[in-house]
Amino acid sequence: MKTSRRRLDRDAAMAELAVRTFDVLVIGGGATGLGIAVDAASRGYTTALVEGVDFAKGTSSRSTKLVHGGVRYLEQLDLGLVREALHERGTMHEIAPHLVHDLPFIVPRYSWWEAPFYGVGLKLYDALAGKRNLAPSRLLNREETIAAMPNVSQDGLLGGIRYHDGQFDDARMALSLAQTAADHGAVLANRCRVNALLMRDGKCEGASCIDTESGASFDVRARCVFNATGIWSDTIRKQGDPNAKPIIEAAQGVHLVFDRSFAPSGEAIMVPHTDDGRVLFVIPWHDRALVGTTDTPMKAPALEPHALPEEIDFILRNAARYLERDPTRADVRAVFAGMRPLVHEGGVDSPSKKLSRSHKVEVAESGLVSVTGGKWTTYRKMAEDAVDAAIHAKLVPSSLCRTATLRVHGAPTGPIDRDGGRNDWRLAYGTDWDAIESMMVASPALAAPIHHRLPWPKACVLWAMEQEMAISAEDVLARRTRALFLDARAVDECAHEVAALMGRPVSDATSLQDLARQSLPADISP
Repeated sequence: MKTSRRRLDRDAAMAELAVRTFDVLVIGGGATGLGIAVDAASRGYTTALVEGVDFAKGTSSRSTKLVHGGVRYLEQLDLGLVREALHERGTMHEIAPHLVHDLPFIVPRYSWWEAPFYGVGLKLYDALAGKRNLAPSRLLNREETIAAMPNVSQDGLLGGIRYHDGQFDDARMALSLAQTAADHGAVLANRCRVNALLMRDGKCEGASCIDTESGASFDVRARCVFNATGIWSDTIRKQGDPNAKPIIEAAQGVHLVFDRSFAPSGEAIMVPHTDDGRVLFVIPWHDRALVGTTDTPMKAPALEPHALPEEIDFILRNAARYLERDPTRADVRAVFAGMRPLVHEGGVDSPSKKLSRSHKVEVAESGLVSVTGGKWTTYRKMAEDAVDAAIHAKLVPSSLCRTATLRVHGAPTGPIDRDGGRNDWRLAYGTDWDAIESMMVASPALAAPIHHRLPWPKACVLWAMEQEMAISAEDVLARRTRALFLDARAVDECAHEVAALMGRPVSDATSLQDLARQSLPADISP
């Protein structure tokens, strides 16, 4: 199928959505929905996607930034899940080399038994990856561990174990998938909220939507509708089948961001056991140190979840056990929280409440296809399984999946120089970066940074508006760039200038400032 590069044009998309009947309509613009849009469009189906707020607004921009098999699932002996994720990790490296890269991890050892225990487990991890293993794991002595991770706690340190996984920029990956879908003819629009499914004779034929920018209502008609709404999936499932039992339970994951001195070497720390038995990561990312995560059951989904004080304390306490310099609340540059859509087989009210970490595809009698669970690393396989299920249900004609080798928008053809990983913010634009540089050459004022503590030039703001469907200042500073996740105070300080550059009202900057102030522990907000 011939493709052409297309900018994400909301006005053009809105003009098409209400007048065409599509083969496929995807509800939800996170990792799952965007993956389905790419899969469907690249198979040749006419494809539409509507997102209620912004692409990757929720969980899909708030991950731990890892493309990984899931070391902790080895302990649970969920080898099938680990093997699948490791295979997909390799695929993401190949199709998105500008966004995904190798990241070495060190597991510090303070007891003699940790060398054989974790060593054997990580060799199994290597074996499950097979030919797609990034690099073999190996034992490190005390001196090698300190040299590789100068900030590791040295009291009682015996050595470490190094293994390799992948890292990426989640929101930029989402934007690249949106652009890839558009390149293959898909029609995508943000700020389009689904109010109800269109049902006729018990069959789903599309969705009634509202353009939250203009307030206008419109219908999008399609032969097959995919529900990819994450923590909100049960709401859409209920519309497609009033008897559907709830299966989604939200769990909150929180991350703290510090300056690079807490991860100075470019290698990450994996803490194998925390207070609640989870693993904890200390990861270099965009010249900062990212520390997380938590796993807190939540009673209800939230569009803008906030870290609980006890979650912040948990991360600080457990990180301090493994870092030579203890992080404090005053060191925090930003806090972000996301909600995972965990699937309970049999429903959330089932006595067994068996929790599944893998994804689930469900085709209702109405024809609504719901995709739940999973994680970023397996987004492509989730999409493939979902579209294959629609084919099996005869909702769309048969067509082969192409995404295992389909390079995403912006992927360069030649080798990539990562400069030690510190310039990933530029690499995340891939081949589009040349056009942004041209904007700065034509107008040197656009080369000035949006803030003196942030690397992105003002040209990235205009590029986000003109090419990436950014509407608000938050769209730009949280997801088109990652400023809000790296330095909340800087965003508070530059919000008005960015909104003015975009031509947005003062209220847009004010709401972003409120969000920035909520992105710090309450006792140290600006």
